[in-house]
Amino acid sequence: MLIRTFKFRLYPDHNQHSKLNRTLGACRYTYNKMVEKINREGFQSRNDLNYFLTDLKESEPWLYENHSKMLQMVSTQIYGAQRSLQELRKTGHKTGNLKFVQYSKYDTFVYNQSGYHIRDGSLHLSKIGNIKMVQHGGIPQNSTIKQISITRKANRWFANIVLNIDGLLPTISQKLVGIDLGITNFAYDSDGCSIPNPLNYANLLKPLKRVQRKVSRRRKGSQNRKKAILWYRRIHQKIQNKRRDFLHKLSTQYAKRYGMIFLERLQKLNMVSNHRLAQRILDSGWGTFERFLKYKTCVVLVAPNNTTVDCSRCGSAVPKVLGVRTHRCHVCSLVLDRDYNAAINILQKGMGILVMHESTAGTAGTYACRDLAEVIEAGRGYGRGPVEVHQAS
Repeated sequence: MLIRTFKFRLYPDHNQHSKLNRTLGACRYTYNKMVEKINREGFQSRNDLNYFLTDLKESEPWLYENHSKMLQMVSTQIYGAQRSLQELRKTGHKTGNLKFVQYSKYDTFVYNQSGYHIRDGSLHLSKIGNIKMVQHGGIPQNSTIKQISITRKANRWFANIVLNIDGLLPTISQKLVGIDLGITNFAYDSDGCSIPNPLNYANLLKPLKRVQRKVSRRRKGSQNRKKAILWYRRIHQKIQNKRRDFLHKLSTQYAKRYGMIFLERLQKLNMVSNHRLAQRILDSGWGTFERFLKYKTCVVLVAPNNTTVDCSRCGSAVPKVLGVRTHRCHVCSLVLDRDYNAAINILQKGMGILVMHESTAGTAGTYACRDLAEVIEAGRGYGRGPVEVHQAS
């Protein structure tokens, strides 16, 4: 059984738009009341919060206009937040109390187990009605809806539908590939395929700066400032949508073509300390791409030591600065793109790890696409350090 989340755009009419906003307001009101009780009386169990919700409905009858299970999910959310703070305190972290949430920062409510159904291109939500929904790709027939989250982003509405899908796992390719992630080329794989980096944030930086200036010039609390902030959020939403679309398409392409993918275990937070490259590193979305790959196929993270420096043919060290984009080995006369050389080194490290950790991972015989002697030969001298293996669920 697979658990997958499908995201669809909602198109509510004016009346439904008002109901969705009122529902968010009811959830935010309930959330803040529960936070007030916790800050006053201390830790509250889930049952305590549900009893408090019942008393709150008696004192505030307008809350009955909302689906009961949806409001109970607010208590589940707060209970989880309390447990997270407890765990952080146990590990020595300094934490404060739960804070009240503002109107502009509470954008999601959840229908769990009941109160919804999908029919004829519309989503029915209890106490709200039938909302037009665009189902690009559709919902699998052999699936069961477990939960629906409704989210508001830049005054647009989306439904995140969690499904349990029955059926067999898709067949997995036996091919392996190493991928070097970068800035000029987002990805360069060991088969010689390079993918240019779209740099979506950099391409929309000019209109983003313009609207930021408009926001700063508007008087706080005015309607014009709210309009400028909405436009500012929509530009950020556009950047996010373009980035995720690119990463989803690329990760799906690699997941269909290869059964196991080797990536470097990059320390991204350390890399962004270089302020000349920080913006482009964050704009590239390496971590999101890695996360997408992990649930679509099998991913092995290898140590990044000297993948750019070492020659992929003879193993000799060829130091080079970041501006040098060509690898030239003076020992074996190998000349190729530095990212291509790094991708081959990543593949060789990964195959060496598979051989040396065969008893632990149990995947060397399953995923090997070459003769075992070649894999052993390629893995000599590589694979030092811990290995992280992630298989698609």
